[in-house]
Amino acid sequence: MTFSLVARSADGRLHGVVVASKFLAAGALVPAAEAQVGALATQAHVNLAYRPQGLALLRTGVPAADVVAGLVAADAEREHRQLGVVGASGPGASWTGPACHPWAGGRTGDGWAAQGNILAGPEVVDALGDAWLAGSALPFAERLVAALRAGDEAGGDRRGRQSAGLLVVEPGGGYGGRSDVLVDLRVDDHPDPVAELGRLLAVHTMLFSRPDPATLLDLSGAVADEVAALLTALGHPVGDDGPEAALVSWAGVENLEERLVPGRIDPVVLTHLRGVAPHVPAPRSAS
Repeated sequence: MTFSLVARSADGRLHGVVVASKFLAAGALVPAAEAQVGALATQAHVNLAYRPQGLALLRTGVPAADVVAGLVAADAEREHRQLGVVGASGPGASWTGPACHPWAGGRTGDGWAAQGNILAGPEVVDALGDAWLAGSALPFAERLVAALRAGDEAGGDRRGRQSAGLLVVEPGGGYGGRSDVLVDLRVDDHPDPVAELGRLLAVHTMLFSRPDPATLLDLSGAVADEVAALLTALGHPVGDDGPEAALVSWAGVENLEERLVPGRIDPVVLTHLRGVAPHVPAPRSAS
């Protein structure tokens, strides 16, 4: 009832799972991941015990293929299970029990595993794998969603669409750097869940991604004058010491605090500020 991809970034810092299904809230059941350890997807007749058990095995350095073998060997209902695993290194591994509803199967490669059951056909898993391999230039989370979109466009779950989910972990990658959960998004019940997951990821990226240091603008001169005018128009008055305190106040209201850098401004923040403020002509030299 599900198709999924588990994967690791080329540098090994990120692990993730992306999933879609004609099933309510598949993202609540299927994925599990731990930073610098690995990721897995349990589906078909889901065995939730696979998640902690699989991560525990990966944590001790057991290769993905042996994790799969160990989990299914100890499971009396393994013929009804489907499982994908990727570890901190090496190839991914997948299991499809012979009692899974057709079409069911998987495909694996270095650092990834794609699998699905009750699919339109093998072309769904092929599309997942091919899109993953072709997407190396994309940011990791976007690459996962692009692969899921390709599987969906290839036919996906042959019963239809309902839910999707994305889980990505990275050491210190979470909000404020205080957790390893970089992205945790779910679309629990939606007529086009993969597209909606892509929309949510775009919002997440805008709000919570760290700014690119190479693009930051000095909060001085014409840029500071424009920011001050925009903030004042939004009801965040600027004092004699410049716009930074008002910018921090406004960014907290807009949930953009992760993009703040002292003395500078992220162009993403400036673009959003321009978009929400009443019209204020920008100085000619402002970027």
